Amino acid sequence: MIFILKACVLLFLIGLWGIFVARKNLIITLMSIELILLSINLTFIFFSFIVDDMLGQLFALLILTVAAAEAAIGLAILIAFYRIRGVINVDFINSIKG
Repeated sequence: MIFILKACVLLFLIGLWGIFVARKNLIITLMSIELILLSINLTFIFFSFIVDDMLGQLFALLILTVAAAEAAIGLAILIAFYRIRGVINVDFINSIKG
């Protein structure tokens, strides 16, 4: 059982590493956010199994829907920005703020 918690912590740390270290690429940032949400889901499901309550699984389902919406909207914005500007560099996106 401790192995599952270690895996959740490892996934969370990989997601944080992806956000803070690979800041140049927007796709890696979006994937890192998805990894963080996945680790939270696994933790909710694990503790739901331990406590024998369905509430953790319900929260995991809600987080999955939010993650899917975030990925769809984020990728749509990314594709639209790439079609207009031709680049998806985060530094370039930050430099054109109004």
